Amino acid sequence: MLMAPAVVSLLLWMIVPLVMTVWFSLIRYNLMQPGEHGFVGLENYTYFITDPDFWPSVTHTLQLLGSVIAITVVLGVGLALLVNEPFPGRGIVRVLLISPFFVMPTVNALLWKHMMMNPIYGVLAHVWTFFGLQPIDWMSELPLASVVIMLSWQWLPFACLIFITSLQSLDREQMEAARMDGANGWHQFRYLVLPHLGRAIAVVVMIEMIFLMSVFAEIFTTTAGGPGNESTNLAFLIYKQALMNFDVGVASAGALLAVVLANIAAVFLIRMVGKNLD
Repeated sequence: MLMAPAVVSLLLWMIVPLVMTVWFSLIRYNLMQPGEHGFVGLENYTYFITDPDFWPSVTHTLQLLGSVIAITVVLGVGLALLVNEPFPGRGIVRVLLISPFFVMPTVNALLWKHMMMNPIYGVLAHVWTFFGLQPIDWMSELPLASVVIMLSWQWLPFACLIFITSLQSLDREQMEAARMDGANGWHQFRYLVLPHLGRAIAVVVMIEMIFLMSVFAEIFTTTAGGPGNESTNLAFLIYKQALMNFDVGVASAGALLAVVLANIAAVFLIRMVGKNLD
């Protein structure tokens, strides 16, 4: 009975928006036609799935997820191994490594767009010019790759922090015994360090996939889903349907489809994490 108010509040907080979204997805709800709210069944879902931008946005979402997770896991493990070794100023280096994770997504996007990737005065443009190369207009020529770089820079500290924490519990005596038995650095990493990091890698993959499914701020601030639909993911496609086409019904249908896809991915990830924990 004492927990009932908190449980009821939590259920209302989750169920009411979900029920409203389901209802909006089943009716004709366009803000440009406020008087027409007739029941249309699955018409909004059909319209969203048959949208020419739907499958490209799904592909872009998967490419973004796979690329960012691969970059953060590989570089995160490498940085964690480097920082885990004692050296002067290690504490300061750890703080600097973690700092990008606390940068707000919009600030992160603006920083990369104007300070790093601008084709005229950006840092990367100066590097390209120094080597005699033509600077790249990242937002126009490589829009999706630009978003991947931004997100990788922001999520790499998170992965690195998890891996550093996991390495703290690695049995040093076991590593020393392997070294005395003649195991080189690669063998120690392959048969001792990597299996030990299995749980941490599974957790990083699961958390990053959940958050990266809904990436919006970086795309909105930099490429606006373009040029064309070259950097449009599912979250930005739903935004375009809701606030650019003013079609709340279709956007609600898209949001529910995105929830279903996210839950399917979460089921596989939870099983993967459970196997690692076992």
